[in-house]
Amino acid sequence: MATKKTSENFTAEEKAAMKERAEEIKREKRGAGEAEDAKAVLDKIAAMPEADRKIAARIHDLVLAAAPELKAKLWYGMPAYYKDGKNVCFFQDAGKFKARYSTFGFNDPAKLDDGNMWPTSFGILKLTPADEARITALVKQAVS
Repeated sequence: MATKKTSENFTAEEKAAMKERAEEIKREKRGAGEAEDAKAVLDKIAAMPEADRKIAARIHDLVLAAAPELKAKLWYGMPAYYKDGKNVCFFQDAGKFKARYSTFGFNDPAKLDDGNMWPTSFGILKLTPADEARITALVKQAVS
């Protein structure tokens, strides 16, 4: 029985994200520093469509203000924020995978545990002052 190639099971957007990740790994191996990583994140944000760009730029500022120990770095072509080499949180713009909304998410190193079940990702259509306060609190908790 013939099987399909794995690459045929991925969307064009998923394939692009994997290629971006491969480039990120190459950049890491050649010793890219924090400044280069931070610039790559800002360049990625600047290249987003306006609505996503506004949200991403604001989240970028909120994350770094709430937890200055986090380092901005790309992760599968998305702005992400690392502590001790581990991805704590990330922003996925709506255009990345042709979604209806952008997403702000957390990975395993984030200390958000709350019982047996808790949210690790939040859909975002726009940011209000209350949303910004919630993001700030979540980031602070994530790195605590």
